[in-house]
Amino acid sequence: MTHRSLLLAAALMTLAACGGTGMVESESITGADEATAVDSELSSSVPVGSTLQATTNVNLRTGASTGYSILLVVPNGAKVTTVENTTPTNGFYKVKYSGTVGYSHGTYYKLVSSPSTSTDPESNSREAAINRAKATVGFSYWWGHARFKPEGPSSSNAGSCSGSCPSCSHSGSYGADCSGMAGKVWQVGSNNSDLTVDNHPYSTYNFAHQTTSWHSVARDSMEKADAMVYNINGSGHIFIYESGDSWGSLWSYECRNCGDGCVRNLRTATSEYRGIGRNGY
Repeated sequence: MTHRSLLLAAALMTLAACGGTGMVESESITGADEATAVDSELSSSVPVGSTLQATTNVNLRTGASTGYSILLVVPNGAKVTTVENTTPTNGFYKVKYSGTVGYSHGTYYKLVSSPSTSTDPESNSREAAINRAKATVGFSYWWGHARFKPEGPSSSNAGSCSGSCPSCSHSGSYGADCSGMAGKVWQVGSNNSDLTVDNHPYSTYNFAHQTTSWHSVARDSMEKADAMVYNINGSGHIFIYESGDSWGSLWSYECRNCGDGCVRNLRTATSEYRGIGRNGY
């Protein structure tokens, strides 16, 4: 068969495949060939928010090994964004593609860009913390808990809170209270580096009166990803500082209360609040 005949046959097959009117109720996903040889391989740590480009068709999986199911196939040349973790697990990076978060092997990607050109580990740590804080916005207030999705909430998983805490009631599996959210953003406490795992190691009392993994910061010297906290007579609150006048109007990330949930907002802080910073930032 001539080259022209082959092209004509392929075109006719395409028309036949795309021109049907039958309804498809389900479709199994055919994964990419993960044995395909490629020119690039990514295996090092990269900042959260980095852009990677697929060097061939590559599978996006539900977990960090080939034993996990395939969510979709990232096309050759497509770009994905790293989320939550800076270091790959078993060679798999946690990435977001077209709204879907999953795990994809670094063998089939090259690094295109990073969110910051800074080589200062402290600066990168602060940026990563703010990215985690951004992921909390829109989730519900959940007393005594802390669990989020790195891609942020949807209408089906944001959750809801009603009543007056601590005697409030919560619906859903995601959300946090103020101290739980701060612990997740700072990744302090044992086994608290995964946003998707419910873990609440510290209260505002701990943040205000102890120095487990943090230290005092003068309010005049607040930097991005520091926090402001108070705890007096059993009542307290904590929020993540982003920018602005620490004695006036400032931008913060916080899980405020049952009615407001987790927000980014412009606020002020009374003199009861003091500044704290995570060790290593």
